[in-house]
Amino acid sequence: MTNPLADPYFILAKVYSGGKYLKQAIAETPVEPLNKARTVRICYGVLEKDIYLSYIISGNAHSTPKAAIRLILKIALYMLECMGKHDYMVVDSAVELAKKLGKGGAAGFVNSFLRSYTLPALPEKADEALSVSCSAPLWLVKRLKRSYKGEAKDILSTPSSGLSVRFVRGEERCLSSPHTDTPFKGVYIFPNFVRDESFFAGDYTFQSVGSVAICNVVSPCENLLDACAAPGGKSVYLAEKCKKVVACELHPHRKELIDDYVRRMGAKNVFAEVGDATVFNPSFEGAFDGVLCDCPCSGTGVINENPDILLNRKEEDIASLTATQLAILDNCSRYVKQGGRLYYSTCSVLPEENDSVAYAFAAAHPEFELEIPSSPLAHKKTKYGLQFLPHISLGAGFFVTAFKRK
Repeated sequence: MTNPLADPYFILAKVYSGGKYLKQAIAETPVEPLNKARTVRICYGVLEKDIYLSYIISGNAHSTPKAAIRLILKIALYMLECMGKHDYMVVDSAVELAKKLGKGGAAGFVNSFLRSYTLPALPEKADEALSVSCSAPLWLVKRLKRSYKGEAKDILSTPSSGLSVRFVRGEERCLSSPHTDTPFKGVYIFPNFVRDESFFAGDYTFQSVGSVAICNVVSPCENLLDACAAPGGKSVYLAEKCKKVVACELHPHRKELIDDYVRRMGAKNVFAEVGDATVFNPSFEGAFDGVLCDCPCSGTGVINENPDILLNRKEEDIASLTATQLAILDNCSRYVKQGGRLYYSTCSVLPEENDSVAYAFAAAHPEFELEIPSSPLAHKKTKYGLQFLPHISLGAGFFVTAFKRK
């Protein structure tokens, strides 16, 4: 039988040391099929608890272990503390894996650590304690407490609500399984959902509730530009209520993702192009009734589904992200016809990326008027838009607003 720590180790090593996204690392790493669900759970869990697990290690080790040993300890600690696995099985497997990786010299340390560690008390300072208990970087804790006060803990600790599936047809056969209804037609959340041949036939697709909520606020129109479109889920969904959708993406390989999505879902009126949303395209000037700018952002609203986001995200990134967001809005506003609408959205819960960007755009563009949309998904209405938050919005942390060209 495969060492239960081995497959998670080889996947997570690509994330921690190789800079890969978790989903990408899982997809490209051969794993034992029989225990794939367990492996995936461990990988997501270790990343979700990264700061907490590191805190346990630093509280019990005299010096910081090397990267490989540190990762073995994190996996073992997650299995012991969060999965309730038997001590002897986890410890023996961790020692065996250390030897297999050529780290035999550290095997004794691994054995001793896992047999004798204790759980250190949380830090005395409230912000630091929340950082450890929710495994969120301190800078993010402070920003969220400043913006959301007592809701910060709920925002950081609300888990993913499950797998969101948007059906085009045939959902009846799946609704006998446990699921959560959403306020959107044909969209349901499942704790488990096994992809079958109907996926490739375009009967359904996987699309987050937040993504669906953004599409829901876009008004039907003749010509729509999705300015930051990959992997294509919003473009395809919006093609159901817009006559033509142009889907742009900066990188050719991501444009291919849109093409694949469009083919699978049979969306004949979506046309993908490679283009930089910050660079003016003369052929687009005044050509669209609607322009959607779902801009690159910190991803702080979807860390419950993508826990690897925070590994490399730094506080200083926020300023450059907001500059890019505003540059995209400034440029893409030139593509909107008179009477048309410009939509701005992110998957962030930070007001600096949301209300502040919307305010800056409004101040610089008197030719547009703010037109805050409505949504059936629970949200907070801010001064400049709708803020979806994980603990009230079925796990989604998104922002969306709209501007109408006068």
